[in-house]
Amino acid sequence: MTGQRDRWAELTGGQAGEEYARRFARLAASGHDIHGEASFCAALLKPAARVLDAGCGTGRIAIRLAELGHHCTGVDVDASMLAVARREAPTQEWLLGDLARLDALGLAPDFDLVLAAGNVIPLLVPGTGATVVGQLAAALRPGGLLVTGMGLDAAHLPLDEAPVTITEFDQWCARAGLTLRQRYATWSGDPYDEGGGYAVSVHTRPAT
Repeated sequence: MTGQRDRWAELTGGQAGEEYARRFARLAASGHDIHGEASFCAALLKPAARVLDAGCGTGRIAIRLAELGHHCTGVDVDASMLAVARREAPTQEWLLGDLARLDALGLAPDFDLVLAAGNVIPLLVPGTGATVVGQLAAALRPGGLLVTGMGLDAAHLPLDEAPVTITEFDQWCARAGLTLRQRYATWSGDPYDEGGGYAVSVHTRPAT
């Protein structure tokens, strides 16, 4: 661990797992589609792909992708969130770990897709963004995809202001050897306009 608390922990105290799960259960019960991120990722994957859900939380996305036939590993630093994931899908791989030290978990660097949804990037420990992106990129196989979703303004974040700009994020990705393939405004694939408040980005690790 880095020794400094991430912004998510500052907001929740590391005890948000059960309430987070109840929130999405209520959304599902009211008819909302809670699988937009999983559907987006599934459209990019070949059958039985290897997926790393980085900052997996309660496992909602990884569990859905596993139901669709993919092999998913979830990593999160919040033990309360992982407790829910392990209860809901005890046979899946759930790892407690700091994304800034992902290499310490001993994962094989052969994932077809690494996902960081749910504002994982903006809620990291301040100053660790470039390191985390480098760690996520290193987990990909050649030709693999990094898929991220993040708020870029206060309206799309549980923060007063956005700690990361899309330009900064792209610079971190380029430094990690990744190339932007596509960017959208939503998980439904709506076109992204410069200055938008939310971005879903697909970066790729070169195949050679």
